[in-house]
Amino acid sequence: MKPLFKDRVDAGRTLAEGLRGYSHRDDVIVLALPRGGVPVAYEVARVLDAEFDVLVVRKLGVPHDPELAMGAIASGGAQYLDEEMASRVGVAHTQVVEVLAEERRELARRETLYRGNRSRVQLSGRTVIVVDDGVATGASMRVAVAALRPRQPARVVIAVPVAPADTAEWLVSIADEFVCTHVAGSFLSVGGFYENFDQTTDTQVRALFVRSHEDAL
Repeated sequence: MKPLFKDRVDAGRTLAEGLRGYSHRDDVIVLALPRGGVPVAYEVARVLDAEFDVLVVRKLGVPHDPELAMGAIASGGAQYLDEEMASRVGVAHTQVVEVLAEERRELARRETLYRGNRSRVQLSGRTVIVVDDGVATGASMRVAVAALRPRQPARVVIAVPVAPADTAEWLVSIADEFVCTHVAGSFLSVGGFYENFDQTTDTQVRALFVRSHEDAL
């Protein structure tokens, strides 16, 4: 099957078409989940003429299978841990503690690197569109929404280019709106829907974050 998207830029432009109703509104902000969600979200924000920012989320990977998420953490202290799944795949409590400590350090590093001295934006009363390059288990998006709710946005919109059908079903239940370009009945990985799915680097994230703020001036 031919990939749906050429790259993350293409995915972002395509996703933005499903969000046109949020164009040119002062109350809208697009939040990217780094790193892969940043190029997608940047294009969404550009097309919608919306403010752009990042929400740092770190997946808690199973030690012997890092791509398998047993939870996630986000800026502001939000945390989600699927203890049943962790136990089922043989992750001991001490290992969970080690993974949490490591990912908290990495989250703090990225927050400083991407944001620099800029303070977090105010979200109270605003429509927040949370963007990633796709979801598999949805753990990162789940904790992202949990991190946002205490900041009292008026509306949380989850927007992704691709998601498996079962994950999409429960993402609908935690968001005020769920926008997905392609809900997949057959799903192996997010990268399988992209022609180019090269890893997004910290340098690219930082550059897009800086460019977005320059564009707003």
